[in-house]
This record gives sequence, C-alpha cells and structure tokens, in this order.
Amino acid sequence: MVPLVLERRHGETQIWVKEVKIGKGKDARRFIVTYNEAEAEKARADRQQVIDSLQKNLKKGDKALLGNGAFKRYLRKASTGAAFEIDAGKLAEETCFDGISVVTTNAKITALQAVIRYRDLLQVESLFYKAKATFDTRPIYHQTDAAIRGHVYCTFLALVLAKELMRLCEAHGFQPEWQPLINDLDRLQQVTIEKDGRSITTRTHVTGQVGSAFQAAGIALPAGTRNS
Repeated sequence: MVPLVLERRHGETQIWVKEVKIGKGKDARRFIVTYNEAEAEKARADRQQVIDSLQKNLKKGDKALLGNGAFKRYLRKASTGAAFEIDAGKLAEETCFDGISVVTTNAKITALQAVIRYRDLLQVESLFYKAKATFDTRPIYHQTDAAIRGHVYCTFLALVLAKELMRLCEAHGFQPEWQPLINDLDRLQQVTIEKDGRSITTRTHVTGQVGSAFQAAGIALPAGTRNS
C-alpha cells in the first residue's frame, strides 16, 4: 500500500492506498482501497465505549436494553441464562473493516488522484446545497431530458466556478464566507441609460468583500460611470 498525506485544517492525515482489479478485459472492475489508521483507532474506541456500556446494562436486565439502537447491533439471543448476550462474531466482523473504505471509478486517473478527489465529496455536497439554496435554482420543473441535462450542466458549471473563486481567494490570503460574498456580489449591479442618442453606463458602489474577490480573481472593476 502507498502512503498518502492529506493536509487538513487541523494538522495532517495519513492514509494508505492500494489499487485492486477484479476480473479481466472489459469486465474488469477497479477498486481503490484506503486505510486510515486514525479513523481505525477512533472506530475501535467508539465501539469499546458502546460495549462497556452494554455490559453494564446487561447486568440490569433486558429492559435496560430497549430503545438503544447502538446496543442492538451487538446483541443476539443467548443460548442459556439471560435473554441476550454480546455477539462476539459481530464484533470481530466490524473490527476487520475499521478505518477501511473502498472507492470504485472508471475515470482514467491514478489511485491517489481518485482518493483526493473523493475526499472533496463533502465540499461538493456543500456546494450543491449552496447552488440550490443560494443561487436560487429551485424549484425547477423539467419536461424533457434535454432540460434535465442542461440543468445538471449549469449546476456543475456553477460549482466549478465557485470552487475556483474560493481557491483564488485563499491563494491571495483572503478567506471569505460564502453567503456574505454572494450577497455582496448580488448587490453589484450595472445599468445603461439612453437618452437623446447618448448612453451612460453606471454601476452600484462596491461593498463588503467584492473588491477583494475581484482582485483575487484578477478582474478589474469597471469605472463607476462611463459614456458610450
């Protein structure tokens, strides 16, 4: 397995990565197995807390076990004596998967690249939520497959642009909160007034984080008022 160190907001995380292929030719499936030692240790500690609590409650009788979903996972009918006992087989089965996760993909990227992209999943889910709630893209009712594809494409494009903007901001030492930034950008308006064959284009004043965002993106703000 190949080690991979991932930078996180609080320190670093090391995981081990291994690629496994099952089958041959066109029917072959590609799996990427990862092992995270820190998550494995946490899973063992969390499970041990449940087991310790379960052992105490088993001594109190069957009624103490009712209504606790965590207990049910590790219980089985006892062969003798009490009605329930700890399922040792279930514990051993779960232990085998501590810290292990599996990703499958048909993308032509390396195993390490696939793991890094997959770990961005939470960010993607957050961006999708923002695309629906913040970008006011719902509700939308589609009547054709082409409209559905267009909606998905536009949403994905918005996510790519949002991610790139945040990357540029962070590269310039600027870490804005997304919702206030969107609100500030929404207030930036431009209008063209035409009269007697002449036109004047003007925009609203820059407020909040707009100036810093434009600077990070390398885009010059247009003049406040200009004739055309």
